[in-house]
Amino acid sequence: MKTESSFLDNLPKVYGIYTGGFIAFVILMAILEQMGVSAATIGILFVAFTIVIYATIGWLSRTMEVGAYYVAGRSVPALYNGMATAADWMSGASFVALAGGIYFGGYGYLAFVVGWTGGYVLVNSLMAPYLRKFGCYTVPDFIGTRYGGNLARFCAVVILVVASFTYVTAQINASGTIAARALQIPFSYGVWFGLAGILLCSMLGGMRAVTWTQVAQYIVLIIAYLVPVIWMSNKQGFGLIPHFSYGDAVARIQELEPLLGLGTAAMESAPFGGVKILTTPHNAPGGPGASWQFITLAICMMAGTASLPHILMRYFTTPSVRDARRSVAFSLLFIFLLYFTAPALATLTKLQLLDPNLATSIIGKPFADVMALDWVQNWSSVKMLWLSDSNGDGILQLNEFFMRSGIVVLATPEIAGLPYVISGLVAAGGMAAAMSTADGLLLAIANALSHDLYYKIIDPAADTKKRLLVARALLIIIGAGAAMIATLQLTTILGAVAWAFCFAASGLFFPLVLGVWWKRANRAGAIAGMVIGFAAGTYYLVHVKFLGGEPWMDLNHLRFAIIGMPASLIAMIVVSLATPEPDAEMQAMVDELRVPSGKAILSEEH
Repeated sequence: MKTESSFLDNLPKVYGIYTGGFIAFVILMAILEQMGVSAATIGILFVAFTIVIYATIGWLSRTMEVGAYYVAGRSVPALYNGMATAADWMSGASFVALAGGIYFGGYGYLAFVVGWTGGYVLVNSLMAPYLRKFGCYTVPDFIGTRYGGNLARFCAVVILVVASFTYVTAQINASGTIAARALQIPFSYGVWFGLAGILLCSMLGGMRAVTWTQVAQYIVLIIAYLVPVIWMSNKQGFGLIPHFSYGDAVARIQELEPLLGLGTAAMESAPFGGVKILTTPHNAPGGPGASWQFITLAICMMAGTASLPHILMRYFTTPSVRDARRSVAFSLLFIFLLYFTAPALATLTKLQLLDPNLATSIIGKPFADVMALDWVQNWSSVKMLWLSDSNGDGILQLNEFFMRSGIVVLATPEIAGLPYVISGLVAAGGMAAAMSTADGLLLAIANALSHDLYYKIIDPAADTKKRLLVARALLIIIGAGAAMIATLQLTTILGAVAWAFCFAASGLFFPLVLGVWWKRANRAGAIAGMVIGFAAGTYYLVHVKFLGGEPWMDLNHLRFAIIGMPASLIAMIVVSLATPEPDAEMQAMVDELRVPSGKAILSEEH
């Protein structure tokens, strides 16, 4: 279409104006703060402004075209698809919870960073270009077409829904946390406010709206993440680029920790401290089991990254196979900017609280003085932070201060004494991160159910209007269900994310990989791999987490893909070899799939 072509030609100008406008809005908020406008008002304006912008993009991108709704018309340039993918990936877990995890648990949480980043190597080398060349809309579409039959497609839909639904509850949890603080409302109301913004972005325009919204969201979230870290680093004397100089801050913390009694015991006893990465005494840092814990978690996150449908869907939107490869490279670059910053943010924030030479430190200070701090009162009022003078000495001890790991990033500007406008900026960035991922996840679920279940299995004669109405209705239903689960807070943000990755890896990793790289893989093998892998992983999760079972090989509930993936691989190979091989036409199609050039094998509307 001429209008869309004109828009694509002017992308640098459009997003340049958008970025300039956002910076101007931040400056305006800073001016209003200096004029005496309250912090609560500034927080509301930040969150409201960003949601209105995203909703406007969603409205302008509305469509009734199937191709545009499911895959954005397959016309997104690699650079912008890389930004959209990075925003899709920079979830509430990455933006809100990752630095908090490093803050409480130290290096063990870097297994998430290693796994998530390494997973993109698998995506680039094993998945993205080939799935794009195959020419499908969704991951279940690839499974159903590659292996044939509705049963294989249905199994993929079930795994996709379980993994994505688990993941989206974490994002709505994050958006609820941000909304609760910014709007001064209870968390249980905040999740519904966040959901409303998410649905406005994705419901009308599908993948096209989500794609252009996510480009805008990445710009906001990366500015919001970098500014407070650079500001805080400069304020503490570590320079404008803390990524290479915060080693001195780490050394200072190591000096302070023994003096303050800080260690693993403090984290283990703290309520809501975070996900316990190292769960047994011999797994303490430096212990014989620490490497095993780190490696197994990283493997689960890598395989989960390469299996998550909402990420793989992003590469269906590129114009060509070559652009899919370039898009992965850009994704890694944009993701690197945040992941490289997270450890610095966690370190500098911890130093702000612990170092008695800094005015912001609170440990060892009079309890009454700490309770009078604005940021302590603000986060305590929304039940994200707790202080208790348990020994009655009037001095705040380390074991008397508790906060949720998910608020470390959000509270950092206030902890560091930065202008409140920076807190509003971080809240806007966190909301962008949570909303962008939730958009992609909800769309992945709704598209799988409407396209792969409803259209491909239940009603193949459904017209375009009916299919899109079903997809939009499902977005609302699934989003509401995820919000209800998020209000229960069954686990932390990072915990829910780890479960989602393990679900995807257990059921989908090997059926996807072998579907591209082993032409002997057949329908019976794929079904066996999905069912047995998913069932084995799920059983282990329930056994360890909910039934109190003894972990096998020191694998806690965050690593159940280490059980599910081998079960899936063995079942798929054994059953495939024991049953007839795919027909010659399918084997030839798989051979063609691996040729690194050429057009998509299937038509747009296969």
